[in-house]
Amino acid sequence: MPIVFVLVALLVLAVLVTGNWYMWRRLFRDTTRGPGAVRRWGVLVFAGGWTLTFAAFFATRSGAPFWLKQVLAWPGYLWLALCLYLLLAVLAGEVVRPVLRLFLERRAARRTAPPHEEPTPIPAEPTPIPAGATAAAPGSARPADRDTPAPGTDPAPPAPSSAPAGPSRRLFVSRVVAGAAAAAAVGTVGYGTAGVVRGPRVKRVTVPLAKLPRAAHGYRIAVVSDIHLGPVLGRGFAQKVVDTINSTQPDLIAVVGDLVDGNVKELGPAAAPLAQLTARHGSFFVTGNHEYFSGAEEWVEEVRRLGLRPLENARTELPHFDLAGVNDLAGENYGQGPDYARALGDRDRARACVLLAHQPVMVHEAVDHGVDLQLSGHTHGGQLWPASYLAAAANPTLAGLDRYGDTQLYVSRGAGAWGPPTRIGAPSDITVIELASKQT
Repeated sequence: MPIVFVLVALLVLAVLVTGNWYMWRRLFRDTTRGPGAVRRWGVLVFAGGWTLTFAAFFATRSGAPFWLKQVLAWPGYLWLALCLYLLLAVLAGEVVRPVLRLFLERRAARRTAPPHEEPTPIPAEPTPIPAGATAAAPGSARPADRDTPAPGTDPAPPAPSSAPAGPSRRLFVSRVVAGAAAAAAVGTVGYGTAGVVRGPRVKRVTVPLAKLPRAAHGYRIAVVSDIHLGPVLGRGFAQKVVDTINSTQPDLIAVVGDLVDGNVKELGPAAAPLAQLTARHGSFFVTGNHEYFSGAEEWVEEVRRLGLRPLENARTELPHFDLAGVNDLAGENYGQGPDYARALGDRDRARACVLLAHQPVMVHEAVDHGVDLQLSGHTHGGQLWPASYLAAAANPTLAGLDRYGDTQLYVSRGAGAWGPPTRIGAPSDITVIELASKQT
C-alpha cells in the first residue's frame, strides 16, 4: 500500500508540474521576446497560487486559528478553479492559434501582392506637330515619364505593410490567444463565484406518490443539502439559506447532509441561524459524509439544540406518510453507518414513505425496503463543469428527479459549494418538493 500511495502521489505531482509548465509557457514565455520581468512574474504567480492552495488545505486540517483558515481559504480555493479554467481555455486556444495565424498570413499576402496588369492600350493616331515646335528626340523624357527616376537615383521604397510578419506575427498570435484565455478563465470563475455568494435559488418540483392520501395532496417539503458552512461560507450565507427556505412557507424542512466543514467550536456561530427555520411539521436532519469529517456526534447534538430533529436510522409517522432518515455511508468507518432495518423494517408498507439519505447511491437499499421517495444531495450537480461527467459516473443520478423501480429519487444540487466557492454549469438550489396524490 505505501508503494502504491507513493506512485499515485508522484503521478499527481507530475501532472501538476506538467500542466502548470504548459500554462506558464503559453501565457508568459510565448508572449514575450526573451527572459525578463514578465516571465519571472509568471513563475511567481503560479508558485504563489499553489502555495496558497496547499496552505489552505493544511490549515483546514490542522489546529490553525480559524481566522487564518478564513484568510487562506478564499484565495487558495479560488486558485484551484482559476487553474482549471485557465487550462481549459489555453487548450481551446490551440485550436484558435493556427486559424488566426493562417488568417494573418493570407491578409499579409493580399496586401503585398503586385496589382493586376492593365490591358495594353491601343496606340493612338500620331499627333500633328505644331509649326515651330521640334519633335522630341528618341529616348528623351516625356511628360508622362515624370515619375520615372532619373538615371543614377534609387527607386522609392515600397509602402510598408501593417500586418506583422515572421516572428512578430507569431508573437502577436500568442499574445491575442493568451489574453483571450486569461479573460475567459477569470470571467468564468468570477461568474460562478458570484452565483454561490448570491445564494441558492428556489426550484419547485411536483412528485406524485401512489400511496399518498388525497388529504396530503400539495404537501410541501423544502429540501436543502450541502450547505458546507466553513472558512469560506459562514453565518451570512447560512442566514441567506434560512431566509430563502422560510420564504417558501413549507410544511416540512429536510436538511439532507453536509451542513458543515469544521467542528462545532469554530462553526457553531455560523450555524446559529438554523434556529430560525420554520415549518408546520418541523425541520429534520440527516448526516452527510462531511459531518463525519467534522465530528458527527457533536453536530447531531448541535442541530438538535438549534431545533432540528436528527433522524439517525430512525422514522417518524406524520399524519399522512412516514418520514425516515438513515446515517451516511461514511459513518460506517465510525460504527455509525446506515441501518435500513432499524429505520424501515417494521413500518406499515401501505403508507407512503419518504426517506432522507445523503448519497444518491443509497437508493438501491431504498428500493429493497419499499421506499416511495428518497431525497438526497451529495453530488453538487458536478459543481464545476466538466467535473460533472466524473460525478455522473460515480452516482446513479447526478441531479433532479429519477425513478428506480417503484422508488423515486430526487437529488438536489445543494445550496453551497465545497472547495472553490464556485459553480459552473450546476447552479445551487433549494428545492420545494410538492407531493401529489394519485388517489381520487
